[in-house]
Amino acid sequence: MQKGILSGIRVIDCGTYIAGPASATVMSDFGAEVFKIERPDGGDLWRLFPHLPGTAKSELNWAWVLTGRNKKSVALDLASPEGYEALVRLVKTADVFVTNYQAQLLTKFHLNWDDLRAVNDRLIFAHLTGYGEKGDDADLPAFDALAYWARSGLMTGVTGRDGTPSGPRPGIGDHPTAMALFGAIMLGLYNRERTGRGSKVGTSLMASGAWAHSCDLQAQMLGATFPKPAGPTPINPLSAGYITRDAKVFLLVQLDPDHEFPRLCKMFDAPEMATDPMFATDAARTEHAAELSAILQSQFESKDLSEWRSMFRQYDIKWAPLPLLEEVVNDPQMRAAGAFVQLDYPGHGTIETINSPVFVEGSDKRKPEAAPELGANTREVLRTLAYTDAAIDDMIKRRIAAG
Repeated sequence: MQKGILSGIRVIDCGTYIAGPASATVMSDFGAEVFKIERPDGGDLWRLFPHLPGTAKSELNWAWVLTGRNKKSVALDLASPEGYEALVRLVKTADVFVTNYQAQLLTKFHLNWDDLRAVNDRLIFAHLTGYGEKGDDADLPAFDALAYWARSGLMTGVTGRDGTPSGPRPGIGDHPTAMALFGAIMLGLYNRERTGRGSKVGTSLMASGAWAHSCDLQAQMLGATFPKPAGPTPINPLSAGYITRDAKVFLLVQLDPDHEFPRLCKMFDAPEMATDPMFATDAARTEHAAELSAILQSQFESKDLSEWRSMFRQYDIKWAPLPLLEEVVNDPQMRAAGAFVQLDYPGHGTIETINSPVFVEGSDKRKPEAAPELGANTREVLRTLAYTDAAIDDMIKRRIAAG
């Protein structure tokens, strides 16, 4: 195998679907040896995603081609003592442990940071969460459609509440691309530790955009056929938006309908709907999408969102509101997740800004400071470089510098 910057690094991908495992995919691209931990019965649910209604269909499993590349699949039942022991032995040899399991699952399988560092104190424990590690919603199940796209307000800002297409919002690609560059910089630093040499690293908006759009692009590269837009009726009513009695919009996402749809029906006090021939299978729900969508909308418009919120939690229904901007900035879960941070701004008191989305336990970030005025630090910095005040004044006068 061709060596890369991360050759010799052993990574355990103990996650599911995309966000956590995709970071391990990136590491594998740079030469890391990645062990994909999967359920013996069916494997990672991401393997099954292309079989859902409303997804692209191709001869090859585009989802797994994309995110499963370069990995070694290790199927273990972590609920069994033997499966757990096998994973622990692997952990002892690993450098990185990546997971996006919910906190209660990590506790159930004894895979918390405290559990694993007891057997390998050099381990990097990378935990991706949907809504952060604190707050009332911290343990809610999440997908990017819910936590990243809907809950963040991006979906509302880009499509409008009625689904009408709109223009891109400011920085919508810049900030994710900045995180890609951050990763590239860290790779450069890591390579310098190994070689003693600096290196040129980089990314581009286009490449980052392709990575963000990679599910559809990968499917297209494999000749997939895409579902046709079905007008006002969603192709898959179990992954669609609905409106409540108080005119609130929310997104419902059920990617494992064999287990999740019966809970939805039970919540409606209509358990028989789950076995109705019109709705009992993916094919049937696709054929009768209009009927199912109408039933779901009639149910959801019978109560306010606040009532559904508690029922969704009771019946373990995956969902997220589609908030307006003013609702997003007042969302207490944003603060609990560390997404917003306060800073003292001269002349304006204490204000809030958006935090960078990377956190390291035991290492606090510096308190944000107000952005400087143009040239505010020119003089002090030039002085540290042995410039005299006269020389600095001359540079400023000649507009070589500003201060």
